[in-house]
Amino acid sequence: MPEKTDQQVNRKKKGSAGGRPVTYDPERYKQRNTVERCFQKIKTWRGLATRYDKTPASFEAGLHLRGSIMWLKLLTATT
Repeated sequence: MPEKTDQQVNRKKKGSAGGRPVTYDPERYKQRNTVERCFQKIKTWRGLATRYDKTPASFEAGLHLRGSIMWLKLLTATT
């Protein structure tokens, strides 16, 4: 559905507070949504969301562990 040009001009005038950009790409938004959902799944693990693991090595280990758990759940859901 094409947008009216006056709506595009009004959003440009508002700048960064103008809502979605004029060059809205639905396919790119789907990919962005996928990445955002993945980050939210990672953040459900309390230790990663609140940075209880203070050292970079333990935080990275937590990320790897959480990623492995997510991957294993994906594998078991498809079989």
